[in-house]
Amino acid sequence: MTDPPLSSSLLNDSSGNPYPLVHYITCNNFSTSHSAFLTTITKIVKPRHYKDAIKDPRWRQAMTEEIYALEDNQAWTIEDWPPGKKSIRSKRVSKVKYKSDGAIKRFEARLVVRSNHQLEGFDFNETFSLVAKMSTVRTFLLIAVAKGWELHQMEDDNTFLYGDLDEEVFMWLPLGFSSGSPTKRCVRQQRFE
Repeated sequence: MTDPPLSSSLLNDSSGNPYPLVHYITCNNFSTSHSAFLTTITKIVKPRHYKDAIKDPRWRQAMTEEIYALEDNQAWTIEDWPPGKKSIRSKRVSKVKYKSDGAIKRFEARLVVRSNHQLEGFDFNETFSLVAKMSTVRTFLLIAVAKGWELHQMEDDNTFLYGDLDEEVFMWLPLGFSSGSPTKRCVRQQRFE
């Protein structure tokens, strides 16, 4: 069986795709509230670069709040960068959090290490992310339901889970921040408490 011949309007689509999705997908059946929600979450453009984020006061505020949270939680110290130590870069991951009605809850600009610039065995030996396992969450919920406990859901703006570090990690200062010295770096070390 062969495909039906393509109409000239499909062949002349600007994307060059003979089967563009716009000819097959429609939003006409969405409710008014759902259409409004989709319009809201698609109209804000997340910045991909610092130079774009710094132009918008909402993203500037989000970046400032993230730095304050990192400082409040003593996530690092600013120290001189010793010769022979590798220093890694960071980037910001931008995200818009919405309420269930589509209203903006907050802007997030998380600072993360660009680990794709590290080599296993040279810069690190293993990776591990401190997160709760789903089996633990399910067990907790099972016990809570069995005991008739009241449950509440919450979202924390900044959560820090500390693990054991065997080495110092040197990170360049985030874009937009200066220590006054080109040899200063953010240092994350083993915490003993």
